[in-house]
Amino acid sequence: MCGIVGVLGHHEVAPLLVEALKRLEYRGYDSAGIATVNNGHLDRRRAVGKLVNLSDLLVHEPLAGKSGIGHTRWATHGAATVVNAHPHKAGGVAVVHNGIIENFRDLRAELAEAGYAQESETDTETVALLTRLGLDRGLTPVEAARATLKRLHGAFALCFLFDGEDDLMIAARKGSPLAIGHGTGEMFVGSDAIALAPMTDRITYLEEGDWAVVTRKGAQIFDAADRLANRAETRIQIDSTRIEKAGYKHFMAKEIAEQPVVIADALKRYTTPEGGLNLPQGLDFGRIDRITLVACGTASFACHVAKYWFEQIAGLPCDIDIASEFRYREPPLSATSWALFVSQSGETADTLAALRYARDKVARIVSVVNVPTSSIARESDLALPIHAGVEVGVASTKAFTCQLTVLALMAIKAGLDRGRLDTAAVAGNVEALNALPGLMNHALGLGRPIADIADDLAKARDVLFLGRGPMYPLALEGALKLKEISYIHAEGYASGELKHGPIALIDEAVPVIVLAPRDTLFDKTVSNMQEVMARHGRVLLISDAAGVAEAGHGAWRTLTLPEVAPQFAPILYAVPAQLLAYHTAIAKGTDVDQPRNLAKSVTVE
Repeated sequence: MCGIVGVLGHHEVAPLLVEALKRLEYRGYDSAGIATVNNGHLDRRRAVGKLVNLSDLLVHEPLAGKSGIGHTRWATHGAATVVNAHPHKAGGVAVVHNGIIENFRDLRAELAEAGYAQESETDTETVALLTRLGLDRGLTPVEAARATLKRLHGAFALCFLFDGEDDLMIAARKGSPLAIGHGTGEMFVGSDAIALAPMTDRITYLEEGDWAVVTRKGAQIFDAADRLANRAETRIQIDSTRIEKAGYKHFMAKEIAEQPVVIADALKRYTTPEGGLNLPQGLDFGRIDRITLVACGTASFACHVAKYWFEQIAGLPCDIDIASEFRYREPPLSATSWALFVSQSGETADTLAALRYARDKVARIVSVVNVPTSSIARESDLALPIHAGVEVGVASTKAFTCQLTVLALMAIKAGLDRGRLDTAAVAGNVEALNALPGLMNHALGLGRPIADIADDLAKARDVLFLGRGPMYPLALEGALKLKEISYIHAEGYASGELKHGPIALIDEAVPVIVLAPRDTLFDKTVSNMQEVMARHGRVLLISDAAGVAEAGHGAWRTLTLPEVAPQFAPILYAVPAQLLAYHTAIAKGTDVDQPRNLAKSVTVE
């Protein structure tokens, strides 16, 4: 990981490559580099840290050439050093790579025995050395690259550039996304269509196992069996202003503020003005007896919330799995069940692998994604876009609440299909969801008091989040957000579990954030909160006006949210949880949009 771009152009490519890589910065990275071919000569520049360091290097050591590849790296093998940065070069070939080559140790030993020593700690350099071995044995660049691809096990998106070849790139994809962009006498390769948007809106997505020979005249695409493949060309519509900060200090702040608008848009697309549902045809829950929800990270917490909805609203038994564990425990799946996969990027490697495991084992594979052209969407029987728009901040915010919104609508549809809801009840639930954008605007107005609380929260070493019912997974999400961007250790617990161990952590130095809308579980949550205060814990109570009035006495701090339909409270209460994380990170001076060690699109297992 994490970002790839390649250009066969009419103009000097170094500035184009750096600019395209800037559009991929949101994915997270620790080093960057580019390689070009100029008058047949292959050369490269690499730098550790932010892209500005690479830009500075190119001022002093410029790279000419109209053919080039570039990469932003998120370390999997080896520390962030210049030697480990991409592109990796061996003799007359340079390679950039997203993913993990699982058999690189065996290949490295084989290459060393043949006299090809590796300089870096990376798995990627093995790819370059294997290709060099093929070239040294008289293979053409295309033959050498293809021979290398046949030896690789694992997940990869690869782009090759060759010495002496001003009009050739080889691109390959297995388990990690890669797209080819078409221009007029120019061609492009990118791991993300966003990177290519300023250069072309004509995109061909490589499918699993595909590899391509790219020249300025076009691309010849071959499938995993080396047969010529006809892959569709699509037009992308990405408004470049959507990945600008638009006056906000950080992308995360912008994306938190966008939530009322994007949720309203999602609701408009999936409901009718009369309060009915307008979900895709084929989404009929009446014939299934179970649904399995699979996701990673924040998306998995959206699934945890959705479990409450599917079971309470629709009476549909629901299992949840973390994608990285799902297929390894070999879960028994039924032909009368569905599997639902949730992913912001639609390219999450663990989730995609879980989807492929479930194929042919369930009646239908459904996905909830933010990128309708993504691998997970394309490989699903039915995909529901969440319509959040481009999310640049590594810590997901608007994608999470849009995922929740679409999952809530699906649970309502399940209730209708299974006879648990009539049309009036559906309309009531839709009305409650339609109220959320306005309520979220109110919650966004709490920025100032939240910032004041965050100034104290930033001094803590440990923070606990508590919630009951569907607020429990929101406590998990709140803790994840805080640890992601502020680097404070935080954990979320079901409030009732506090006395079964975690209460040992409570003292006056540990803030405890209690998410407690005044619902049927409110009194029980307050009892757990009292247990914390009895042990001198500092409680931040987040509730509505009635809840704060009833239980806020003795709390360290309180935040008052508007009253919300209890079943959909997690969508509203996500806002203060996000703002707490954001303002705490600001108080600590951490990198909000690109927190250390994290990547936006996790395309390795």
